Amino acid sequence: MRAALFHEHGGPEVIRLEEVPRPELGAGEVLVRVRAAAMNHLDLWARRGLPFAIPLPHIGGSDVVGTVEGTGQRVVVNPGLWCGRCRYCVQAQEPLCVQYRILGEHIDGGFAEFVAVPSTHTYPIPDGVSWEEAACLPVSYGTAWRAVVTQATVRPGEDVLVLGASGGTAIAAIQIAKLAGARVFAVTRGTENVDRVRGLGADVVYDRAEADWSAQVFRDTAKQGVDVVIENVGEATWKGSLRALGRGGRLVTYGATSGPCAESDLRQLFWKQIRIIGTTMATRAEWEAMLRVALCGELRPVVDCVLPLEQARSAHERLEAGGQFGKIVLVP
Repeated sequence: MRAALFHEHGGPEVIRLEEVPRPELGAGEVLVRVRAAAMNHLDLWARRGLPFAIPLPHIGGSDVVGTVEGTGQRVVVNPGLWCGRCRYCVQAQEPLCVQYRILGEHIDGGFAEFVAVPSTHTYPIPDGVSWEEAACLPVSYGTAWRAVVTQATVRPGEDVLVLGASGGTAIAAIQIAKLAGARVFAVTRGTENVDRVRGLGADVVYDRAEADWSAQVFRDTAKQGVDVVIENVGEATWKGSLRALGRGGRLVTYGATSGPCAESDLRQLFWKQIRIIGTTMATRAEWEAMLRVALCGELRPVVDCVLPLEQARSAHERLEAGGQFGKIVLVP
């Protein structure tokens, strides 16, 4: 089969398209013929070898949809793989599992014609849902669901600020926060993106290239600040995110695309009694709840572009440059 893989860590130039053997099935696994697989920043980090090296050669791709060989069943794959035995799994906090693995990071993923996955992690998708849209759901919408619903506990009438609003997970967070009944503020870059984010349902959208968005948030909330910040950018926006929060605010962070070492003014934390909450992927229950809502049409993924597997290097380059709006999808 064909696969987009890398034999060494580095820039997009290390991505190659090669012929490799079909994956061998382990106990309880099924073979999925990949119909589409979406990009995540996770794919960039894995390729770079940060924060740790992974076994090489490696096939990326956590967001996978396709058909099960032998049955033809259309499925989407939950990429979070847990042991099911440790105390975190028993307490239904699978992302904290001591043996937690992610398809496409710790093991070979879906940037290939076939992928082997546990049968327990495949979920049927109806014929009316396109492959490309379904491929946008697993990581981004699962992560955003946990961030907004579980970790931030967003309630109707609250104000929520979403950073990096042109990215796939931030777009998901906007949609989920609106579904939860929040007033949504968002930060993106460029006039076109401002209009597109507003079209997703965001109530107030700031162009970070044109305005001091953290100051404007205070103006637009009558100097109260927002209740929740969904933060994924990291160093470049961290100080502004803390300033934008009101008293008793919650900052939920799941990413650091601009860098991992952010500075905090501790006085803001204790004066405003801010809570900083880390989050990653969804638990099984959260992921299934997200999927039910998404497959009912209440969440609509945004596809930036669809590229053939042969252009996997271009997909890495586009995501790394930050020029996308929504998800980049590869198809074999």
